[in-house]
Amino acid sequence: MKKGLFDLTEVATYFFRKKDPNRKSNFNLRTMHTINKISILMFLAGVIYFIIKHI
Repeated sequence: MKKGLFDLTEVATYFFRKKDPNRKSNFNLRTMHTINKISILMFLAGVIYFIIKHI
């Protein structure tokens, strides 16, 4: 089995990374990342609900 198959460090670093002080703040980029975080959380909640409901 591949070792990196269930490597979730990309997801964890997406949620818990520090802000880059050298990067300009862009409203569109912040909005996109906020919507992405909400959609990931909703997807995970749906998967957890599906697992609980069908087991």
